[in-house]
Amino acid sequence: MSYIVLALKWRPKNLDEIVGQSHIVSTLQNAIQGNRLAHAYIFSGPRGVGKTSTARILAKALNCVNGPTPSPCGKCPSCVSIAQGKSLDVLEIDGASNRGIDEIRELRESVKFAPAQGKYKVYIIDEVHQITSDGFNALLKTLEEPPEFVKFIFATTQPNKVPLTILSRCQRLDFRRISVMEIIAQLEKIMAAEKLKIDKDVLFAVAKSSDGSMRDAESILDQLIAFAKDKVSIKDITNMLGLVEQDALFNIAEKIISKDPRSALEIFNQIMEQGKDANVFLNNLIEHFRNLMVAKVAQADSELIDLPQDICERFSAQAQGISLHDIFSAFNVLVGAQEMSKRLDSVRIPLEIAIVRLAHDKKNPNFETAVAPKYTPPEEKPQIDKPKVEKPQVKDEEDIDPPQAPVEPETKNSVSLDAVKNVWNNAIENLTKIKMSLATYLNEGAIVSLEGNLLTVGFPKNYSLHKESLETNANKAIVEKVFLELLDARIKVNFILSDELERKDDAEKHAFVKSALDMFNARVVKEI
Repeated sequence: MSYIVLALKWRPKNLDEIVGQSHIVSTLQNAIQGNRLAHAYIFSGPRGVGKTSTARILAKALNCVNGPTPSPCGKCPSCVSIAQGKSLDVLEIDGASNRGIDEIRELRESVKFAPAQGKYKVYIIDEVHQITSDGFNALLKTLEEPPEFVKFIFATTQPNKVPLTILSRCQRLDFRRISVMEIIAQLEKIMAAEKLKIDKDVLFAVAKSSDGSMRDAESILDQLIAFAKDKVSIKDITNMLGLVEQDALFNIAEKIISKDPRSALEIFNQIMEQGKDANVFLNNLIEHFRNLMVAKVAQADSELIDLPQDICERFSAQAQGISLHDIFSAFNVLVGAQEMSKRLDSVRIPLEIAIVRLAHDKKNPNFETAVAPKYTPPEEKPQIDKPKVEKPQVKDEEDIDPPQAPVEPETKNSVSLDAVKNVWNNAIENLTKIKMSLATYLNEGAIVSLEGNLLTVGFPKNYSLHKESLETNANKAIVEKVFLELLDARIKVNFILSDELERKDDAEKHAFVKSALDMFNARVVKEI
């Protein structure tokens, strides 16, 4: 007899064997016992959590010789034929391969015929979201009023792609990801039955790698047994799947918390030399800091962290040495490394930079100058110094006339409305070099007034998005800085909405259009 993989050998045969979906099991059992089964169900959830298995069990429960019953016997001809996929009354259809209107029309015609052997005809359509819109439309009437002996069970991983007209005609049951501890418990049960001995930390690594999928966990375990034969160690699974050991994550996090960048880089280098995937390590490190955050606010609560209790306690102990502020900063730095890696086509360099940034001691000035000299140029980057170079020249000219010296602060900090109007287009052009969106928004505004050093810029009533975007502290600071460089005077900018302002329809007034006209020596042609 050929070998049967664990995922098929240990596939649930009745509702009580379904792992991690107690809310769905109780719902279906009560519906069967109370004779309140709907004519159509839609099972939604991630892959490998039991959607299709539950659909088959429900079909057996309906057509069992003792049924409808929540506990099908599994021995009668109907149960056996359904389990083997040979039943004429249970049709499993792949939505990806039978997605057109012609296939749905054939299904609609077959619905009219009574079941050949059992009490019900059950149609199980997997990945139903892949059916075309025409196919869904052809199914609507049949789905709304099917014959009494017909039941529909749809399964999908993307319920958002199923039309609302279909969803409203079905009872929806949402399958959830299976927790790590539930997967470990099931794997231990399988190991006991298969007479295999595997350490719990190995099962933990398998469960963690499956991402909440029982089928994936069983497949990984099958592969692991074949890889390591009789004796399976944690080293075997880390080598096979390229995982990063939990101890390594704790060690590098400890060096980050203790502000030891050199040791943190050495640990990271050792991990890379073992052939680990830097992308996997980055994701694992982000998840590690997430667990530290949970441990910080919830202590060693294994339900929230979804890990064995001993590991939860390690997280709780390590979380004592780091503040929530530092954890949030770590998230920002690590996510920034992910974004940088997309631009560089490399994960290792951004990750090394992130580790050093997280582990450096901000209170140690020697470290700043020795390790991160590249960060000094941005500190000298602000261009505000340019106007200051010209200021002494103005002072020298004014110092020729002694009575003018006291008036200097007033002329330096005051500006006229005409001066603002003269530099308005220049300000928009300068903004295009800094932040194009701000230039676009400001170009739609108009100068309303200048009272003292408060410049009021107005927008038409339907331009609230422009006003709100410019009003943020960061954007307003950029606009005010541009005017400071052009006017050599510090002004505040206020943005309002006004009924009196109309949208600028004259293209020639647009700063960008003016630049294009000058560049190509062109003119705007207006249609009449």
